[in-house]
Amino acid sequence: MAGEIPIQNIYYLLCYAWNHLDEADEIDITANGTQSLDELFARVLTQGTQHLLKRGLDRDYQLHREETAALKGRFDLTASMATQTWRQGRMVCEFDDFSHDILHNRILKTTISQLADNPYLEKDTATELHQLEKQLARITPIRITSRLFRKVRLHRNNRQYRLLMNVCELVHESLLPTENQGSSRFRDFIRDEKKMPLLFEAFIRNFYAHHSHFKVSAAQLSWNVEAEAKAKDLVPIMKTDVSLYSAERQIILDCKFYKQAFKANYGKERFNRDHLFQLFAYLENAAHSKNWHNTEGVILYPSVDHDFHHHFSLNNHPLTLCSINLNQDWKIIESRLFDILSPAISDF
Repeated sequence: MAGEIPIQNIYYLLCYAWNHLDEADEIDITANGTQSLDELFARVLTQGTQHLLKRGLDRDYQLHREETAALKGRFDLTASMATQTWRQGRMVCEFDDFSHDILHNRILKTTISQLADNPYLEKDTATELHQLEKQLARITPIRITSRLFRKVRLHRNNRQYRLLMNVCELVHESLLPTENQGSSRFRDFIRDEKKMPLLFEAFIRNFYAHHSHFKVSAAQLSWNVEAEAKAKDLVPIMKTDVSLYSAERQIILDCKFYKQAFKANYGKERFNRDHLFQLFAYLENAAHSKNWHNTEGVILYPSVDHDFHHHFSLNNHPLTLCSINLNQDWKIIESRLFDILSPAISDF
């Protein structure tokens, strides 16, 4: 299913999920028809880095330590005495250097270098990456680990790096060695059964946060439970995927990134009962959370072949079970997501 999502749509999914719509507008991944994940990520990094170079790479003060005859900053007397550098008229000094050679630039440079030798890229894209390597020659490569990304500190003045750092992290997580020594190829992360549900959920949540009047969150609801304190502590947390709140309407939207929305029972298709039971539990207990009343429920599945849209009422709760076809033009996908929130006209 997910393998058939067009590359351009994967890019939009990522930009919404990472909440990088502003940065996404600066990068045109439709040029020349991007056909692979390798090409997609390489193109995002080349265009994004080119924008950074035009504006000027970010700089910051870095603590620098060296043995020098020109005294500056703070000299380390203990180290100088231990190494006897003072006998040659040199001292070990520490000083702040206002430099481009900072963590996020080093991660960017290293990732570009890794991608530049990818044999699955278009020739022009690989050439652009090698050119960027030369432009970043003064940036020191770094050994990238997952923990390294947690140390990156971005703020309003260098927010242009946000999308690029997310792509670098995804590249780091997805690169696998190939039979050709020194080369690598992306694992098809859109088949990852752990990552893609979270990506789909974040995409839906941020899409409605940007394009609807609702207050959008992953709300935690209260159980209607009476028990002693120890027993209450054992009750699991009830946290929604996406909740859309306004004074007039409250909607609990459950995202299900599954290949099958229905299950066969004696040769007949039925709604997935586990998914239905979960949403029903949310709806039944939502009324016990402050300001929640007459709550509506939606279960949303992705699809790439055909869509379905069913309305019904369950214990007086309006329910919608529907899908969104991700294998179509993005404008149609946007329109479809707006339609999902249209109040259902009751005919039952």
